Amino acid sequence: MSWARRLGIAGAAIGTVAATVAVDRLTVNRSLRRQAQLALDAAGPYGTLRGTPGTVAAEDGTELYYEIDEVGAFARPADDRAGGPVAEPVVPPPPPEGYRGRVPRGRLGRLLRRRGRGAPPPTVVFCHGYCLNQDVWHFQRAALRGLVRAVYWDQRSHGRSERGRGRVVADVTEPVDIDLLGRDLKAVLDAVAPEGPVVLVGHSMGGMTIMALAEQFPDYVARRVAGVAFVATSAGNLADVTYGFPAAAVRVARRVVPGVLRVLGSQPALVDRALRASGELYSGLVRRYSFGAPDAVDPGVARFAERLIASVPVDVVAEFYPAFGWHDKEQALSVFNGLAADLPVLVLGGERDEVTPASHSEHIAAMLPRAELVVLPDAGHLLLLERPREANEQLARLLARSIRFHEPAV
Repeated sequence: MSWARRLGIAGAAIGTVAATVAVDRLTVNRSLRRQAQLALDAAGPYGTLRGTPGTVAAEDGTELYYEIDEVGAFARPADDRAGGPVAEPVVPPPPPEGYRGRVPRGRLGRLLRRRGRGAPPPTVVFCHGYCLNQDVWHFQRAALRGLVRAVYWDQRSHGRSERGRGRVVADVTEPVDIDLLGRDLKAVLDAVAPEGPVVLVGHSMGGMTIMALAEQFPDYVARRVAGVAFVATSAGNLADVTYGFPAAAVRVARRVVPGVLRVLGSQPALVDRALRASGELYSGLVRRYSFGAPDAVDPGVARFAERLIASVPVDVVAEFYPAFGWHDKEQALSVFNGLAADLPVLVLGGERDEVTPASHSEHIAAMLPRAELVVLPDAGHLLLLERPREANEQLARLLARSIRFHEPAV
């Protein structure tokens, strides 16, 4: 078949997300692969939902960016995905293209109306993971917007938040630790929810951030937190994770990875060129470690995940990476055990997650015996994108329980 013929077929195939299942077979030519990527980016709505923006300064002055979706309203998509102007809140229209997984809105709505006049609505705060940003919650945001007061924020050095103002020693930026992220979350909470109950939802590093918050601010958690969701995360022992490779090879790699990342961080342009040149190899790695069943994921969603991960500079990757080897927050979980017996806690994991394996979710649940453990069959680390219907249903159940838990006395 001639290249002209192939290009003609490609042009027809990538017109919509649903018709892009053949993209991987058409990427032997770099320019053609780029055309396919641009078509997927344009066709999918992923990451376009926006809320009312704001910033708050962390303890070191780093500006942390957040967006709020208020009850009964949401903001139209930004003019561009890099942070265009945001419109005023409007009445929600029918669900947008890309909406997946309805929530039991009637039940949640009735619970919200029963709270009584003058009672502040619960604020649901979503904390994203490593090498992602707030847009990773696209399907959850589409399902919940207008129904609950929700806050989505970007961790320092990620998304629209400012590059962390970490200390520099001998021309090397000191690594970030999870405790600092917990204090960042507290700054966001003080800004967006000065009163009323809060529900904390954290994916991967975001779940670790919630643990760090609890360890450092147990009184806040006891007074204000009405529910918690730990999604595909870990309380520690991440050094034992093998990512599907032989354990001996992983141990060797762990010793050299920090140094390699620091070197790569000093050559961001070189890294960017290498990633573009690697093409299918890089995309395959993203799919391999993001999804439990990569071949079943919508190509537009897979491309969205790739774009999120690639948006984080390699020097930021290097700055955060050591924190996961130090991470140990098992004691922090005791804070949640010390609260009311019926505090709603959801532990949600993916059966095929090789980044924070399901065994880590099971361990968290074992330390929180009143928590509800749900492990999604065949799901991977980015289960909130891969299995949004099930993830949304579980979050809706948690929110319903959280609203009942923190209902004002009549």
